[in-house]
Amino acid sequence: MEFAFTDEQAMIGETARAFFAENATSKRTRDAMTGDGIDRALWLAFCQELGLAGVALPEAYGGAGLGMVELALVAEAAGAQVAALPLLGVATAARAIAAGGSKTQMSEWLPRLSSGEIIATTLIATDTQPALAPHGASADLILFAIGERAWLGKPDNPGVNIKQLTTMDQTRPLAQIEFGGAALDALENGQAAAQAARIGGWICLAAEALGGAQACLDRTVAYAKERVQFGRPIGSFQAYKHRLADMMVEIEQARSAVFWAACAVDEGSDEALLALYSAKSFAADTFFKCAGDMIQLHGGIGFTWEHDAHLYFKRARSIQSMLGSGNWHREQIAVMILGEAA
Repeated sequence: MEFAFTDEQAMIGETARAFFAENATSKRTRDAMTGDGIDRALWLAFCQELGLAGVALPEAYGGAGLGMVELALVAEAAGAQVAALPLLGVATAARAIAAGGSKTQMSEWLPRLSSGEIIATTLIATDTQPALAPHGASADLILFAIGERAWLGKPDNPGVNIKQLTTMDQTRPLAQIEFGGAALDALENGQAAAQAARIGGWICLAAEALGGAQACLDRTVAYAKERVQFGRPIGSFQAYKHRLADMMVEIEQARSAVFWAACAVDEGSDEALLALYSAKSFAADTFFKCAGDMIQLHGGIGFTWEHDAHLYFKRARSIQSMLGSGNWHREQIAVMILGEAA
């Protein structure tokens, strides 16, 4: 597959990177972490001024009518700054409503999600037991995707119980949600909705991981040029350079995997599911490795609370376990390729 960004896609990527680099500062992220993990002013600016929250939603309902490649570009830019935003909720819940909701459901929810008026979370599980939802305690709308069915609910629906949890990644806190006996609004095409939620989530997380991994490398390279030891910049030492080179190789492979998956979904390729499993597992593991390397290559300062390295490390660890672990995704790949032999 030959792939290159169009001029429009390149512009979206550049615009998103510039926006987050200027506005998603470390201070704002840390301030959000002391609350519910959402920088609401940043989210509203992203939704209303930039208009990119609905980048992959239909134009008729307030979106931009674009695809997964554009969503990946936006998520990559957000991940590079560890932005404290509920972007994953739009990538999953809004995409599910667009794919499997009725016209009434789309009219009611999609414009409000695109504008940032409301926040959504998605609970993807295999049964009705308690599960974890990102920004679940802050959400105005909950998408429940169970197997091949999907429903919408509100936090105040009778029977819906939400418990905020203490989680490692404070920029994306998790909540335990129980919905036994709750009266929920079933989506018209539950199978399409549930699949769209998974696809949107995998693309969003994989792209965030890619952006985070690249930021880990960029920040470490900058530090390597500034930190002097034995009269030389530490980046001039061979062992240090080898670690940076290894990070770059892993990141470039992850980049290929992420945009292969996004492009495959947009084109309706038969390889789409294989590409998605590959992208989520590989990009998440790459981010975790690069975040760990970032801490080690920064030395003592990398272990301190004052340094942003720990923000990347915690986000990387969180992404690894969300919407299926790397082992689970690799198992799906093995089954697809090897069948019963797997």
